[in-house]
Amino acid sequence: MFISTAFAQTAPAAAASGGMESSLMSMLPLILMFVVLYFVMIRPQMKKQKEHRAMIEALAKGDEVVTAGGMIGKISKLGESYVGVELAQGVEVQLQRSAVVQVLPKGTVK
Repeated sequence: MFISTAFAQTAPAAAASGGMESSLMSMLPLILMFVVLYFVMIRPQMKKQKEHRAMIEALAKGDEVVTAGGMIGKISKLGESYVGVELAQGVEVQLQRSAVVQVLPKGTVK
């Protein structure tokens, strides 16, 4: 009574000659979006990870570092996957190497 009858309409026939070209043009924005995403987000992140990995491998005894938790100290022991960081006189903690976020210039920690 309140619902009107819906009539199905047939879609107009697609042109046979432009079918492949139009589908390629419709995919172009998606491809362009992935290229921009790669150069804006993925590539810089990979570069940052590579620099962090190089810094972690170059750690040496006596380096002054900042940890992921914000603690500052000197490296007193080096292990394969762990480092000992002396935070104060007689206070030493064991951390994973990946927890070191920055190497400070010598003389920063007193």
